[in-house]
Amino acid sequence: MTVGTEVVAKATRRRFTAADKLRVLREADRCTKPGELGALLRREGLYTSHLSAWRAARQRGALVGLTPRRRGPQPQRPDPRDRRIAELERDNRRLQARLERAEGLIEVQKKVSQLLGIPLESDGKD
Repeated sequence: MTVGTEVVAKATRRRFTAADKLRVLREADRCTKPGELGALLRREGLYTSHLSAWRAARQRGALVGLTPRRRGPQPQRPDPRDRRIAELERDNRRLQARLERAEGLIEVQKKVSQLLGIPLESDGKD
């Protein structure tokens, strides 16, 4: 004789968005005949305590403007000054590399002129 084991799914807590709560509250407000509210609650799988808590939240204004928010740190808007600083630093590095190449070429020209015995015209800065 084998005994079957039944695996029961773990219940998860239901979460209602602000839009869902407002929709149910609008439907509940339209219920005028006896039994309509009970039918609505059974259809949605809710208790009257849900309605009373949601009505109180609506009256406080807690349901208005509720939108899902991303978790974590909020992205910072880049400062235009930071972008300008980055551009200037990039230009500075580019110009510095160009200067080093030019100075290297000048040094090579000086050595070649010394080897060949060609006098360089001095502009008075050396």
